[in-house]
Amino acid sequence: MPKFDIESYETVETRINRFYEMHPDGRIITEDLTTESDRLNKVWRVKTTIFLTDGDQAADLPKATGHAFEIDGQGMANQQAALENCETSSIGRALANMNLSGSKRPSREEMEKATRVANKQDWLLEASKLDSVDGLRRLYIKAQKQGATKEELAEIKRKADDLTTGGESQGTSGSVPSGTKAGQS
Repeated sequence: MPKFDIESYETVETRINRFYEMHPDGRIITEDLTTESDRLNKVWRVKTTIFLTDGDQAADLPKATGHAFEIDGQGMANQQAALENCETSSIGRALANMNLSGSKRPSREEMEKATRVANKQDWLLEASKLDSVDGLRRLYIKAQKQGATKEELAEIKRKADDLTTGGESQGTSGSVPSGTKAGQS
């Protein structure tokens, strides 16, 4: 696990507020750059452009830009709002690029993303090490609670079904917890 104090990182909201205090006529413009191919891969991409005044925007003279990407389903915010989360990250990066990053360049949201990535468990690797339906059932429940993708959950269920069909269920019927279907969150 990364060793840093998340509270020592500034939020994007704080950066936005400081920007508008310093530049009341400023503009923060976001643009969804996500392609159809990105969407098929559950990826979102956003670009943010910062203008200090409406005149700078009219003359297309940005002070800074920033880019970000997010992946659907990775982390709690990205279960339902990956695009919105991506937009916030992009704004934070653009504001950092114009030196509005407080004492540390990464925003709190970026560090939370870093923590998410560092803590992401390889559910399929874990499943490959198990040879009982009960073990896979426990893994399925844990993976579901910790935000595994629908595809990962379906693969864990498939492995459990294979064990059950092959007669290796070790006295346990069914592959996933009662009342739970693969792919449900």
